[in-house]
Amino acid sequence: MNHLLRAHAPISDRAWEQIDQEARERLEPALAARKLVDFAGPLGWEHSAANLGRTTALPGSPAPGAWGLLRQVLPVVELRADFVVAREELRDIDRGAADADFGALDNAAQQIAIAENAAVLSGWPNAIRGVAEASPYPRQPLGQAPGHYPQHIARAVDDLRTRGVGGPYGLALAPEPYRLALQTAEHGGALLTKHLETILGGGPIVWTPGLEGAIVISLRGGDFILECGQDLSVGYDSHDATQVELYIQESFSFRVATPEAAVVLGP
Repeated sequence: MNHLLRAHAPISDRAWEQIDQEARERLEPALAARKLVDFAGPLGWEHSAANLGRTTALPGSPAPGAWGLLRQVLPVVELRADFVVAREELRDIDRGAADADFGALDNAAQQIAIAENAAVLSGWPNAIRGVAEASPYPRQPLGQAPGHYPQHIARAVDDLRTRGVGGPYGLALAPEPYRLALQTAEHGGALLTKHLETILGGGPIVWTPGLEGAIVISLRGGDFILECGQDLSVGYDSHDATQVELYIQESFSFRVATPEAAVVLGP
């Protein structure tokens, strides 16, 4: 039996198709961290830990003349956001309605995307060491005025190159700085974003809900690994006469292999 228990939900195949499509459309633009780090998987719901390739010496031994090592692993975390869909809305979908009210699903998708971004880029206490936590560079300012973004981002790129971290580089921008960058033109009318892309060596500027400020990160590969067990999926919890309780769930681990491959710019 699939652990998502979708077969037990009072939901038709047509309605499931619309729910899954709505979830994909809401999740894809907001999953910013995945655009900037290596993504491996999905490896399955039963996947529980990532191999770190390291060991710890065990004290003592169960018998004289023998000794042992304990393999180190990185456990996955499970992330979940709940939502409800009205059963009347599901009936209307089966009648052919194309304008189903998925407001609660949209909100859950936004919440879990923000949570994943925040965990990977900023960290999750007692669970995940994020990019910003691991970065060894002193935190630099981003600046309030978008006209200052190029000099601060260029300094961050220079710091990376000085440490031997090659590009291209990506830029994660919190929603408000991203909006300001998009609407700003420099002298001569050129868009600020074009200037920033040149500084980054052609790398992307990524709208990143769940982040404060910005992070400049190398995209050369192998520095930051998001290992997915179960990718984001919709599951069934329970139902009554009026509504069905569903959820979006994923499992993943995140590993920082090269802390010096990212520079954090404060808000």
